Amino acid sequence: MQDTNFGVLTGNNVETRFFKAGSIIFHQGDAANEMFVIRSGQVRIQLGNRTLAELSADAIFGEMALIDNEPRSATAIAVTDVELVPVSEKQFLFMVGQTPYFALKVMRVLAQRLRATSKTFG
Repeated sequence: MQDTNFGVLTGNNVETRFFKAGSIIFHQGDAANEMFVIRSGQVRIQLGNRTLAELSADAIFGEMALIDNEPRSATAIAVTDVELVPVSEKQFLFMVGQTPYFALKVMRVLAQRLRATSKTFG
């Protein structure tokens, strides 16, 4: 398994947001200016009634919209109470530019998700 753990971004003294179980974090089609790292809890990524992924601590989501400047491609729902660390577009671009390993980890996440989708729909 390749390293796709983003726990380093959830350290002390970072801004966090809390969502109760069942809350919508964002809807498909929403404008996007940040991605999220899950500090604790579980998040479901959903397209219509289909679950695309269930993510837990140290995973990222919402990164696609920062890469292609398009609206959210799916809906994110808190499965349990969750604590999230938002990463702004400015922070994201800085980390990609200054830390090649961060960029590689994001690409690995995207590749894994694309492979999983290909298996599901292939």
